[in-house]
Amino acid sequence: MSRKEEAAGYERVLELDVKLGQVSIRNPRAAPGELPKTFTFDAVYDASSKQADLYDETVRPLIDSVLQGFNGTIFAYGQTGTGKTYTMQGAWAEPEKRGIIPSSFEHIFTHISRSQNQQYLVRASYLEIYQEEIRDLLAKDQSKKLELKENPETGVYIKDLSSFVTKNVKEIEHVMNLGSQTRSVGSTNMNEHSSRSHAIFLITIECSETGPDGEEHIRVGKLNLVDLAGSERQSKMGAHGERPKEASKINLSLSALGNVISALVDGKSTHIPYRDSKLTRLLQDSLGGNAKTIMVATLGPASHSYEESLSTLRFANRAKNIKNKPRVNEDPKDTLLREFQEEIVRLKAQLEKRGMLGKKRRRSSRRKKAADGESATENEGEDDNEEGLEKNMENYLKEQKERLEEEKAAIQDDHSLVSEEKQKLLQEKEKMIEDLRKEQEATELLATKYKVPVTPRHCEWRWGKICFASCPVGGSDGPEQGVQAGWAPQRGVQAGWTPQ
Repeated sequence: MSRKEEAAGYERVLELDVKLGQVSIRNPRAAPGELPKTFTFDAVYDASSKQADLYDETVRPLIDSVLQGFNGTIFAYGQTGTGKTYTMQGAWAEPEKRGIIPSSFEHIFTHISRSQNQQYLVRASYLEIYQEEIRDLLAKDQSKKLELKENPETGVYIKDLSSFVTKNVKEIEHVMNLGSQTRSVGSTNMNEHSSRSHAIFLITIECSETGPDGEEHIRVGKLNLVDLAGSERQSKMGAHGERPKEASKINLSLSALGNVISALVDGKSTHIPYRDSKLTRLLQDSLGGNAKTIMVATLGPASHSYEESLSTLRFANRAKNIKNKPRVNEDPKDTLLREFQEEIVRLKAQLEKRGMLGKKRRRSSRRKKAADGESATENEGEDDNEEGLEKNMENYLKEQKERLEEEKAAIQDDHSLVSEEKQKLLQEKEKMIEDLRKEQEATELLATKYKVPVTPRHCEWRWGKICFASCPVGGSDGPEQGVQAGWAPQRGVQAGWTPQ
């Protein structure tokens, strides 16, 4: 508890068990014999825990995933004055007190400096949602309100949001500090420097790597670092003027966040109310979507915060039941290749299983005939499944050839392509068709020789533009200005500019 709470004579109502991951809360006005309410979480940290404990045990694995091309979100939720901003930012100058955000900066650029055969591009943006208006904390014109848009390919993004290329920890910290200076804060009874807005620091990490095939493969990881405004009752704020209006908007968006979480956990809801607030729309991918998400719930241990702490515990208890479906954000070409590699493994396992069953059937048939005094031939009892699989493979190869022919025709009919580009694409298609023909011949030869269908090495090709997946920056036209479609970042790139 704080010195102010101790001086006021408040009692402690929270008990934390770090080993069991449990939090118990006691009602200060409970009837005799009423037991405390207990909640269990993935991890619990008490007053003796260090910032590094939280980062290393809980946050570090998520940052590693972002570096591998996953989306990740970390957000702090709780009553004003319980340490959300301290958890996210901490004391930057003191290593032991550094929060999640500065520690993640160090983590990301240390990984990049040690990487081999990989090239990275790191971009940063910073925004706040204040009274349901989105403001770019890095823009020169702070009065400009930004709009939410949605792209069928990349999801929700913010039109015209600034994005800066950063090459080291010092540069990304400079971007963060610049934005923090313009963030909306205010004084209340609960906190002298209370955050009056939801702030989101976005980091996009693009990785270019040369694969075994000699081609460049691109992965894009996105990290959302979210510091939510405090949830509190207006009666406890002691705020005047604009503060009650701010609190009303804050509580409205936090209520919408709670409704989204409830709908996701319920499992019966056909509609998830993401559009009820700007916050929930921006976090749509992080709640039940394509992201790995960590929620840090901060609590006040004093008796006067009992209702707020109980509400936070219930909120976190619901949120832990949300099931996301994270996947690596990679070049569509690489996605297809990985999917077909998985399909090849599955088919091989299926063939081996059916081959074993066929052998068992043949042995059983020979034993039965031997018992009946009949002669059994070596190949008798062959399983018809092999012929069926052989037929399926022939159909599959035929289907791929037809698809390539269609793509070839589409290129010839595309009048927007210049002659040289069209000729190059047609040559690529011709080579693919020839490769497929050779693959089919090899497959048929092996199938004839061993009576086992062989899955072709190249399963499918698809022609089209390869563009970067965009984070909530850059608009529906793809990556922001200065980054070209199909571009692979180079080490030491000077693209972008650092704010002064």
